[in-house]
Amino acid sequence: MSQIIELVGVSTLQTLLMVLFSTFFSVLIGFPLGVLLFVTSPTGIMPKKLFNTILSRIIDILRSFPFVILMIVLLPFTRFVLGKAVGTGATIIPLSIAAAPFVARVIETALIEIDPGVITAARAMGSSNWQIIYKVLIPEVLPSVISGITLTIINLISYSAMAGTLGGGGLGDLAIRYGYQRFRTDVMIASVIVIIVMVALIQFCGTKLSEGMLKKR
Repeated sequence: MSQIIELVGVSTLQTLLMVLFSTFFSVLIGFPLGVLLFVTSPTGIMPKKLFNTILSRIIDILRSFPFVILMIVLLPFTRFVLGKAVGTGATIIPLSIAAAPFVARVIETALIEIDPGVITAARAMGSSNWQIIYKVLIPEVLPSVISGITLTIINLISYSAMAGTLGGGGLGDLAIRYGYQRFRTDVMIASVIVIIVMVALIQFCGTKLSEGMLKKR
């Protein structure tokens, strides 16, 4: 029993590290991309049709890649950046790149739902495009962004479990190597339970935070 607790504890920590850092980097990449998609769209505040079309297609291509294939494709890049292509740290790069397009679309969708009258009013008050972005658009979409980031984190937990098949560590790796391959049903069940609890807690916290922001409006 103590061995299972120790194995699950170490693997849970690895999963949390993967998800935490990949969430940070995916939002860091995806948030500005989502804003760019919106502001350069035909109905945006800075329409640039060609740029918007190219950016949109690139994001769609990245989103269409199955995560396991994306990990394999990025092995040379990961090895070049970190000097290794396996392990918990190495998994953060493909996780971040896989989640960033999803974040971008979440941000874009949230911005599209903003009442155009809000932007018109800001423009009438003499606000520049940059002021409209960081004083009007971003504050307006924060509750939706929190919900989107919550979904991103949950997806990353799922991706991190798949990363275990390629030596990424974490709960997925534990469930496969110790649970499935060694016929340890108890280890597999323990890993699945921890993942379920983790997802439930993240969803609960994300929902409460989003609801709190909506009430403060």
